[in-house]
Amino acid sequence: EAIVTSEELGQDLEHVEVLQKKFEEFQTDLAAHEDRVNEVNQFAGKLIQEQHPEEELIKSKQDEVNASWQRLKGLALQRQGKLFGAAEVQRFNRDVDETISWIKEKGQLMASDDFGRDLASVQALLRKHEGLERDLAALEDKVKALCAEADRLQQSHPINASQIQVKREELIANWEQIRTLAAERHARLNDSYRLQRFLADFRDLTSWVTEMKALINADELANDVAGAEALLDRHQEHKGEIDAHEDSFKSADESGQALLAAGHYASDEVKEKLTILSDERSALLELWELRRQQYEQCMDLQLFYRDTEQVDNWMSKQEAFLLNEDLGDSLDSVEALLKKHEDFEKSLSAQEEKIT
Repeated sequence: EAIVTSEELGQDLEHVEVLQKKFEEFQTDLAAHEDRVNEVNQFAGKLIQEQHPEEELIKSKQDEVNASWQRLKGLALQRQGKLFGAAEVQRFNRDVDETISWIKEKGQLMASDDFGRDLASVQALLRKHEGLERDLAALEDKVKALCAEADRLQQSHPINASQIQVKREELIANWEQIRTLAAERHARLNDSYRLQRFLADFRDLTSWVTEMKALINADELANDVAGAEALLDRHQEHKGEIDAHEDSFKSADESGQALLAAGHYASDEVKEKLTILSDERSALLELWELRRQQYEQCMDLQLFYRDTEQVDNWMSKQEAFLLNEDLGDSLDSVEALLKKHEDFEKSLSAQEEKIT
């Protein structure tokens, strides 16, 4: 009877399970003694049937044994119910503690101040965080189930209601905290991603500008018309590539302006990079225009040299014609020479227009 009337219900689930195991051993022993009680009843019945002179005493003892037996069985059922209830409560406590422990473990990851140093590291951190958020989404069902279990246990075990409510509130507080941490970290990682994406575009564009400047400055001025024409054609191709990058410059500027408008934590750096990017683009366009003027001047000079050379060659040939002392020795020859001289004068007029 001391076993079934014990108020010890365990301090945790493991302790309750030990008590349940001991109680199961007691129940086995109790069941083994039921045959002994039945034997006592059978023997008492036989004595009464034989009209034993102590019949009244026998009946009294029989009733006393049966009453004690029934009382013991009733107390055993009550003890079994209490231990089962205690196991339910302690199992709930354990599940809540394990869930809170998991939440706090993930909370340490959420509290990290590492938001990436470049685009690749930020993308890796975002993938890792998205994995944590998927774990949280799966955990949400467990948290809801534990809250529902808390409500049920408070109804079925009113004596433990206040302790169960404390556990429930502790679970909800930790759950809300990690959800807040997750949302804040996701937002911060998104901010970091947008910044690193902008900085990567900035580096790509400034590097391209440097390469393009080197290309534009690489060609030396031509020494003939064909070379000057080739320079102008190649220079125009460079302009086509510059124009093709206009959308990239525009996109980078819009990204930077969006960061500034959102009050990004790196606004000062973004503002500085936007200024550099604008200056680099302007410098590139100015260089291209300067070289265009130089190439066109080179083209004009080479055309001048070509035309001068052509005129010099023509004048050298015509000088020999004019120094010719042949004045003709007949009417026909003189007329022929006159015709040649008229042609020369026409050619001279044409050359004069080209020279002037």
